[in-house]
Amino acid sequence: MKAEPRVDWQRIRYTLDPGGFQTMRLTKQPIHRFVVVFLLLFGLSSSPLAIRGQSKDFRLTDEVQKAVNGISPASMREHLKFIASDELQGRNTPSTGLDRAADYIAAQFKKAGLEAPGDDGYFQTANWVQPVRNPRSFSLSIRSGGETVSAEPGQVSFLFPGALSLRDIPVVKIDFSNTAAYTELKPSDIEGKAVITELPDLQRAERTRRGELMQAQRTFLSGLQSMKAALVLSIDRNGVAGTGFSPGRLIDPDNRPQPGAQTPALPVVQLIGPSGAKLFDALPMGATSAVLSINVDASTEAPVKLRNVIGVLRGSDPALRETYVLVTAHYDHLGVNPNVEGPDKIFNGANDDGSGTVSVIEIATALSRLKPRPRRSIVFMTVFGEEKGLLGSRYYGRHPVFPIEKTVADVNLEQIGRTDDSEGPQVGTCAMTGFDFSDVGEIFKAAGDLVGIKVFKHPTKSDTYFGRSDNQALADQGVPAHTLSVAYEYPDYHKVGDHWDKVDYDNMAKVDRMVAVGLLMIANSSVEPRWDEANPKTARYVKAWHDHHQK
Repeated sequence: MKAEPRVDWQRIRYTLDPGGFQTMRLTKQPIHRFVVVFLLLFGLSSSPLAIRGQSKDFRLTDEVQKAVNGISPASMREHLKFIASDELQGRNTPSTGLDRAADYIAAQFKKAGLEAPGDDGYFQTANWVQPVRNPRSFSLSIRSGGETVSAEPGQVSFLFPGALSLRDIPVVKIDFSNTAAYTELKPSDIEGKAVITELPDLQRAERTRRGELMQAQRTFLSGLQSMKAALVLSIDRNGVAGTGFSPGRLIDPDNRPQPGAQTPALPVVQLIGPSGAKLFDALPMGATSAVLSINVDASTEAPVKLRNVIGVLRGSDPALRETYVLVTAHYDHLGVNPNVEGPDKIFNGANDDGSGTVSVIEIATALSRLKPRPRRSIVFMTVFGEEKGLLGSRYYGRHPVFPIEKTVADVNLEQIGRTDDSEGPQVGTCAMTGFDFSDVGEIFKAAGDLVGIKVFKHPTKSDTYFGRSDNQALADQGVPAHTLSVAYEYPDYHKVGDHWDKVDYDNMAKVDRMVAVGLLMIANSSVEPRWDEANPKTARYVKAWHDHHQK
């Protein structure tokens, strides 16, 4: 799941605003009025279970029960042991580990007998670019008295895209934590000079303070920019390696910011390691006798191929088979960070979102056994780059493989493996984001009632987390789209300890059986889920739906 805003030295990431929603009509009668439950899913009665909706009956027959019961904890454990293994190096976007995960997922879709609808088999390819810098002409030195500190390429990170060449400019030392002192600075103290300081380490800060620290940093840098500082040099005394010459933020060539849309940034350079810290500590506060020189070339763009992995279980109804129900998850995570304390540097992402990824695989395998197949087509998709800002799902929204106006719902699976939620154990429960934004919440609640899973609206997180995962990209296109999660927050969230052996596989299998039943309820009904037009949070989604359906 995409985290709250944070800053690193390759890119700035922003959490999407979940407010200002848009939507379609929601039937005012609760779904349970249309659901007649004669037995629980695992009561194992041989009689078919009829669930009556506004269209033809949905029947949970022995054949359906057998398929759904085939969702296996042991099978998902084996899948996740590979997807979240050290071998895949945290599945950063892009990386060799991510590519290997994509190949693995495609192989499982093929094994399940899904159709391959992509431009390259099971892959929807996105040909993007990444900025990279050449370190050959790089130099950075600070000379103070008779001592000179020079930086190696691996000791620096940059927070600006262009070239920079400065020679022997004066250095001013500012204590970032002393707000009163730097608010008294005058432009004549700063203009044309290099400011050396220690910006807050947002990744190591307590999560509850990150927003406050980020705003303070923005205010600080904005003030220095207005006073025409030439450069900010931030000292990181605890880091191990910089990212200045690693590939930068991914760019979709077809979706670039317009020229002039971005304000030129104040160049910020991070200097990592004890030599910079020693120099910083030795300098007096305010004006110093030190001078700084730097030379760094502008970034150039290198091509990158990214892949969403898509398989389709083609529907059986001649009238409905060209309509689609999506079940999605993101298969990327955070990769490797050498600056993390301790021996483990790999963010394995077993729960986030390896659990959703292997669930998509397992549900696809189970439902592919059905004869006859569901009436509508079910699309199984794992997307790249969620952790970088919903990149893969937004790419799909701009370049849909299946027509948006024919896509009736998206159910996104995120963090459904671990039950050790920060609010207490979540066994036998599953929360849905935007639960009452559309019919989908009540449909999956009914599916959960059959399986023995409580599907519910979390009182504080259901709405606020709506924009934190890949459902948002489909919702923005007008598709009723929601995310199911077991644990929103847990001890190893976005940490290196999110390992496969901490997942509750029995509970995850039960949750996935609920998901499978909910998908079949939608896929076998002639009635499409609709947004609740009476809910003010759905307004923009309703408009998007109408825009697509009026074409």
